[in-house]
Amino acid sequence: MNLILMGLPGAGKGTQAEKIVEKYGIPHISTGDMFRSAIKDGTELGKKAKSFMDQGELVPDEVTIGIVRERLGKDDCQKGFLLDGFPRTIAQAEALENLLKDMGTSINNVLHIKVPTEKLVDRLTGRRICLKCGATYHVEFNPPKVEGKCDNDGADLIQRDDDKPETVKNRLEVNISQAQPLLDFYDSKGYLVTINGDQDINQVFEDIEAELGGRSL
Repeated sequence: MNLILMGLPGAGKGTQAEKIVEKYGIPHISTGDMFRSAIKDGTELGKKAKSFMDQGELVPDEVTIGIVRERLGKDDCQKGFLLDGFPRTIAQAEALENLLKDMGTSINNVLHIKVPTEKLVDRLTGRRICLKCGATYHVEFNPPKVEGKCDNDGADLIQRDDDKPETVKNRLEVNISQAQPLLDFYDSKGYLVTINGDQDINQVFEDIEAELGGRSL
């Protein structure tokens, strides 16, 4: 079962990825993990990626695709995989199609966890951080015992600039504009499955299971 997971920040991709991995026995492969692994293993492509990253530059598609090819060729991907954070562009999506064709396989489904933007703003702007120990809270989902104070040390909780409404809205708008062409691409291929992420996390996973037909590997 070869899957791609898509969704905006705050949509709950991480939670659902854990559930998918546990249920279907396939590895969760994120872009960051792939790069870190290739760099740690000292592969030629890993060294190339590191040279670009050290200079603060984007890793070229041909290097990224090469690292993806190496990762998908590992033993733990024999039953399939869950790609997260890749592809990000149509060019990468087309390259992935060709790569998988060479490997004698293809994408089964692209799972798009969709949550209304205003709900995502609420989720993302509710985070609060302790100035002293760095503990993280959420005003709705994980509130402190005393409003505005850390449970651990009583220090003040702050809202980071990154979590302020205007910044969050701008970030989401950028993500939406980048994701839409990919969603359209996979919809045209018949791979796209849209999941309602604005519900209990267990219900979200039940919907994913229903779409995947309850297959277990």
